[in-house]
Amino acid sequence: MKNFNNGEFRLNDINKTVTVYGWVNKKRNMGGLTFIDLRDRSGIIQIVLNKSTLKINENIIDDIKNEYCIKVTGEIAARANDMKNLKMATGEIELIASDIEIIGESEALPFNINGGSLDTTENNSLKYRYLDLRREALQKNIIMRAKITTSVRNYLNSNYFLEIETPVLCKSTPEGARDYIVPSRVSKGSFYALPQSPQLFKQLLMLSGFERYYQVAKCFRDEDLRADRQPEFTQIDMEMSFVDQEDVINMVEGLLKHVLKEVKNITLPDFPRMTWNNAMDNYGSDKPDTRFDMLLKDLTEILRGTSFNLFNNVIESNGIIKCIVVKNNATKYSRKEIDNLTEFVKIYGTKGISSLKYENDAFTGSLVKNIEIEKLNKIKDELNIENNDLILIVADKPNIVWASLGALRIKIAKELNLIDNDKLNFLWVVDFPMFEYSETDNRWKATHHPFTMPKNIEEINDPVHCLSDSYDIVLNGYELGGGSVRIHDPKTQRIVFDALGLTEDEIKTKFGFFIEAFKYGSPNHAGLAIGLERFTMLMCGTDNIKDVIAFPKTQSASDLMSEAPSIVTNDQLKDLGIEVIKGIRNE
Repeated sequence: MKNFNNGEFRLNDINKTVTVYGWVNKKRNMGGLTFIDLRDRSGIIQIVLNKSTLKINENIIDDIKNEYCIKVTGEIAARANDMKNLKMATGEIELIASDIEIIGESEALPFNINGGSLDTTENNSLKYRYLDLRREALQKNIIMRAKITTSVRNYLNSNYFLEIETPVLCKSTPEGARDYIVPSRVSKGSFYALPQSPQLFKQLLMLSGFERYYQVAKCFRDEDLRADRQPEFTQIDMEMSFVDQEDVINMVEGLLKHVLKEVKNITLPDFPRMTWNNAMDNYGSDKPDTRFDMLLKDLTEILRGTSFNLFNNVIESNGIIKCIVVKNNATKYSRKEIDNLTEFVKIYGTKGISSLKYENDAFTGSLVKNIEIEKLNKIKDELNIENNDLILIVADKPNIVWASLGALRIKIAKELNLIDNDKLNFLWVVDFPMFEYSETDNRWKATHHPFTMPKNIEEINDPVHCLSDSYDIVLNGYELGGGSVRIHDPKTQRIVFDALGLTEDEIKTKFGFFIEAFKYGSPNHAGLAIGLERFTMLMCGTDNIKDVIAFPKTQSASDLMSEAPSIVTNDQLKDLGIEVIKGIRNE
């Protein structure tokens, strides 16, 4: 059994005889002596091999190559002063080997794992993920994830929470992303769904009287992927009875402060709060990055009544006009670069950007001849415009303006290095809209889910202004998690279902068993879920969620290492009562 960790030996271990295990990180032949950097999960120790003192065939030294897995017995010794390496944790000692054994030989690796950065394609690294995971950076990330999970469990266990597992094979209730469905062999033609979250079950646990539940829960969503999203992910899932919004926020804030102190020795101040409306107005996002300024500014009233038809038509159609001011950087953006920014924002639905530069105490740009001088002067005064400032303007429907300028704000901040990457800016966003309008379905939908409590039930028939008793926790422009106070009263739930236009059959089919439970004395309850991978990603200083998952999927939801998803046999399909449509199946 392995009793020692290679990276933990220090000067107080001198003269100890130990046996260590690991992988050959580097081998250096210095004539009569050979040095091996032996790596395990804890770090590296230098092994000194002297052919004259080894008890084994000296030829084994020549046989050993990088990434061989070996076992070494020897004595810890202090390095000579001129041989110390203070950049290494074990740089003051070395192991003088007396015995060595090859446990596992290694062929030449398909890519180098000992450099500072990966020297191959992402697809190749995912194909050989078990090798990629030997890299120090990824090992640190996975270890960080484990520490965070342990810290979370310790905090919640000490606060009267119970860790309870909920089912993975569930009923499909498609409301948000597409479900991953699983066919039933016993009930042919029927299907389970993998859970997008444990939402229904954790609420039922409150009805069952457990009062405080948590789970490090696996969740699945069949949706388009990006750098911070995977088809299967993990939530730190929580639910509490006899609480209100303030109780949940205080508990979760305490949890995050505890984790940051324990795993990174960072003491956090209290988290500020911002309403959803203020977040959208000022940042164009419900997950605002508050590490830099460059807030959105409203020009709608200033430009109301302008003779410029493009702007005037937007205002008369109940649209808005907003801008961001890029301070003291107008000279960095040529006409071509502004055209590139225009193409960038088009993916958010807007037709383009209008721009103004202020140079030599005067506005320049194509807009100058279209906007009245008094309106330009008012823009200058109200926005405190100075020489070398660039104003980027979007005029459209509110959602399009917010999305376009919110994304543009982040893009420009990254280009100009305006973001302090050492900051950890936590933020609560509260008072979300109860409903959002789906252009695709031509109807109002629940912004979160249909079990969210409205702040004022009397406003339920005013979907534009009705707010929900919900809250998101945001860190550096990423949504870490979100939750809400739940509806526990069947009458209120019925009113919300009616507002969503759900029929009796739809309610019974999707949520019948769930609604039935609320007839039997439901406590008031609320909860929240934090994305473990996203939280860990930010703690590790990476912007790629794959870096904190041991075996992630590609952007097309494939596992290149295990070659999943894969084709199953016709016999398996027959057992399930399934037939693949000819011409659809990818052979």
